[in-house]
Amino acid sequence: MFGKRVMAALAALAVAGVLAVVAPMSSASAAACATPWSSGAVYTGGAVASHNGHNWSAKWWTQNETPGTAAVWADQGTCGGTTPGPGCDHPNWVAGRSYVTGDIVKYTDGKFYRAEHDNPGYDPVISTWYWEPYACGPATPTPSPTTTPNPGAFVVSEAQFNQMFPSRNSFYTYNGLVAALSAYPAFARTGSDTVRRQEAAAFLANVNHETGGLVHIVEQNTANYPHYCDLSQPYGCPAGQAAYYGRGPIQLSWNFNYKAAGDALGINLLNNPNLVQTDPSVAWKTGIWYWMTQNGPGTMTAHNAMVNGAGFGETIRSINGSLECGGRNPAQVQSRVNAYQRFVQILGTTPGGNLSC
Repeated sequence: MFGKRVMAALAALAVAGVLAVVAPMSSASAAACATPWSSGAVYTGGAVASHNGHNWSAKWWTQNETPGTAAVWADQGTCGGTTPGPGCDHPNWVAGRSYVTGDIVKYTDGKFYRAEHDNPGYDPVISTWYWEPYACGPATPTPSPTTTPNPGAFVVSEAQFNQMFPSRNSFYTYNGLVAALSAYPAFARTGSDTVRRQEAAAFLANVNHETGGLVHIVEQNTANYPHYCDLSQPYGCPAGQAAYYGRGPIQLSWNFNYKAAGDALGINLLNNPNLVQTDPSVAWKTGIWYWMTQNGPGTMTAHNAMVNGAGFGETIRSINGSLECGGRNPAQVQSRVNAYQRFVQILGTTPGGNLSC
């Protein structure tokens, strides 16, 4: 069995995005829990990792495929056995105190949680970097059984959403966001679990920048309002020349964008642009519409940038690249990158490469 210091080092490498290649483990230690499985680590054929109270043996090379849900893993049975354990005398969780993989803490709700990754004191109830409430007793604690994740579920929980946007305007509801997902089922549901979390984090990071942390519903500079009417369009501006200002999470603006978004979503936004500032689901749908379908000043949609590996920087280019990328406004770019790095951490994944534009 690996020592705790080695376990912590391997977990730290995985969290930092370094691929830790885990060598096969002797079957002689099968009764004890192997090094906890890490989504960022690479496992070769025969390697053993523990997850949810079982040891699992890799049949072939694998990374980011969860034991118990992927065919690459063979169940080696429960681990821990009757090895004497520390019982229920685990320390209380302290916010901001660093924990390493395998640490067990007692939360304020009286339940015990075990760290799945090294972390700097994340809240066990909110963070995905902990296993669910842990059963403790005279034997080595074993994780409580958990249900298989729903592959169609949104990768951001309401608690995580609230953690990302602690000062958000009540207009931007989590339920509105979840309701909007039906318009584009591929959003944050394409690719591996890591890619899904990265895309959700990337979208919300750009939204965070556009709205000041989901505080602003409409564009703050009212002097710009009359400028967003392109009278060369055959349909004109039926709601009024000053009616197509920035609204919602991506700050949808211009009459032609309201027309295109409305046509795609089956909502008459050209005549009723105010729906974007009065209906949370409509607001979120316009943001996801832009994300999924518009290249903007970039060369690809923001969705394609994330699922095809182009990186977060290309999402910035697609949204506001003409004003920010190529050294035009590095502070604005860094603001988006900072939010993205914070959000992927909350979602328990890594940011990937190509963060800037």
